[in-house]
Amino acid sequence: MKLHINDALTISEIQEEFGKVFPYLKIEFFKKPHETGETSPKSEMLPSDATLAKWRTVHNEGDLTVTAETTVEEVETGCQNKFGISAQVFRKSGDIWLETSATDHWTLKEQNEQGEFMAQEVGE
Repeated sequence: MKLHINDALTISEIQEEFGKVFPYLKIEFFKKPHETGETSPKSEMLPSDATLAKWRTVHNEGDLTVTAETTVEEVETGCQNKFGISAQVFRKSGDIWLETSATDHWTLKEQNEQGEFMAQEVGE
């Protein structure tokens, strides 16, 4: 999948594309970057109806290629370095969404499979 990034996109549009491929994961965007392995404060989370233009520090247009073998860290670093926007991947765990900060080295496939397993455990 290629996530096409430009200033006119809303966060929800990116989230929708990401969720089509990885239904047990979601991507959120934040006002400030975080270090690998660290979480982002919820108070810094951007609203889903926000456009990227206001929050990006790098305003080039382009694609972020994301595959099942891409790690969470690669997605988050790619968003920050290539497009100047801080991202955090979350994984479904039953009825809640967990930041994947402790497992940033896992691939999106591994994260999504774990989310699916947890959904089955709680009977979704």
